[in-house]
Amino acid sequence: MNIAVIIPALNAAGRIPRMMAAIQAQTLRPSDVLVIDSNSTDGTGALARELGARVLPLGDAKFNHGGTRQWAFDQTTADIVIFLTDDAFPADDRAFENLCRALDDVPDGGMAYGRQLPSPDATLLASHHRSFNYPGVSRGMRRADIPLVGMKAFFASDSFAAYRRVALQTVGGFPADTIFGEDAHVAARMILAGYAVVYAADAGVVHSHNYTLAQEFRRYFDAGVFHARNPWLKREFGGPSGEGMRFVKSETGYLW
Repeated sequence: MNIAVIIPALNAAGRIPRMMAAIQAQTLRPSDVLVIDSNSTDGTGALARELGARVLPLGDAKFNHGGTRQWAFDQTTADIVIFLTDDAFPADDRAFENLCRALDDVPDGGMAYGRQLPSPDATLLASHHRSFNYPGVSRGMRRADIPLVGMKAFFASDSFAAYRRVALQTVGGFPADTIFGEDAHVAARMILAGYAVVYAADAGVVHSHNYTLAQEFRRYFDAGVFHARNPWLKREFGGPSGEGMRFVKSETGYLW
């Protein structure tokens, strides 16, 4: 299986050695590891290159969640491309294998995303967020599931996700300019095009954030902007369901 790994990175010199060691320990080794260096000032690019990665410096270009990922994707020829953020560390040596197998085992699979586990220093709220959105049971979402789950159908995260090249190209790739939700944007278009979006519970990364109240507000604001700019999501998938209330009830019980 020909796979490439793409890692957007910003001032990640303290994380890149751990990341590269985890990649090199995988049972399924990528043929290409690309690090997108977003004008780091701590030597991230040089260190990643020294550790065996192919470094793509952004130079004068500004990082964009969708456009930059598409640009990096176009620098590869791999059949399956795995995207990782620079702080999402494979939880074991079979993470890549399990993620790609989950995609490969589904004939109509367009993308697969893995389970995110809380970091050792995660707060209770951060831990609950991971357990709620990334449960221990795998699943696949298709167009037929939309009446049952609504907008939940296109939930996805490219903090750790594998994309089938032909599927991503078929739906037009990542959006060229977006501040948030490029993964959900692609997942929604894949579902509408007849592909499945797969969640692989046995493919894990350690990845969580202890957000401040202001940071949480910013994320919700960005999510609101994302939906306002993409009204087709509501038309195709319906309005918000009871997922928000279910989250609140789950969080209350978790904290208790």
